[in-house]
Amino acid sequence: LEAKNISKKFPGVLALDSVDISFEPGEIHAVIGENGAGKSTLIKCLTGVYTPESGEILIEGKNTIKNKELYKKIAYVPQEIDLFKHMTVAENLLIAKFRGEKRGLVPRGLNSYREEFQATIEKIGNGLDKHLDTPIEFLSGGQRQALSLLMATLKRPELLLLDEHTAALDPKTSVALMELTNEFVNRDRLTALMITHQMEDALKYGNRLIVMKDGQIIQDLNKDEKAKMTIADYYGLFE
Repeated sequence: LEAKNISKKFPGVLALDSVDISFEPGEIHAVIGENGAGKSTLIKCLTGVYTPESGEILIEGKNTIKNKELYKKIAYVPQEIDLFKHMTVAENLLIAKFRGEKRGLVPRGLNSYREEFQATIEKIGNGLDKHLDTPIEFLSGGQRQALSLLMATLKRPELLLLDEHTAALDPKTSVALMELTNEFVNRDRLTALMITHQMEDALKYGNRLIVMKDGQIIQDLNKDEKAKMTIADYYGLFE
């Protein structure tokens, strides 16, 4: 995944200012910065939610604007949980299983996937395994967000984009979800871009640390450089 010289404007705001960046597979690239730094705008340009005014976004060297099929390689987990709340866990997983595929008016065949879905949710360990037939609206926030991560990785995407996906969770649930995220990235050798306000998570799980400010990248630290950085050093970047 590569972004070349991308800029994005909103009325009165230059949200991204000529950003150049590329991402390697099998790693978590952590992006940090203050509110308004351009982090969420960057990830929404990468997912195709926003179209930049200039520059290009490439997947495997191909321009995503001209090759919309490339977006099938991307899975996105937002901070705002994007689930069908009146449908069950199993029904949401079924939707995720066929994401991006053309489907006609056919029987959904949910029962044939029940064992697979049950085995999938048993990986979480937060009680979700007891709720395969429970509507989403009756799950806890942690269970919903864990399910979002499962749904995003169900089809083994090549690119996993995480927009503060632990922000609304309590500390214990946040740690559990980060461990699960790390496990999925390593298991499937994904390229993961993780926006976070949690500096501790960025330092612990990120193979690379990208710091944004005013729509620009002001620091891009590899694993060795990141290991030398403290939380105090991070806050010093914004003084």
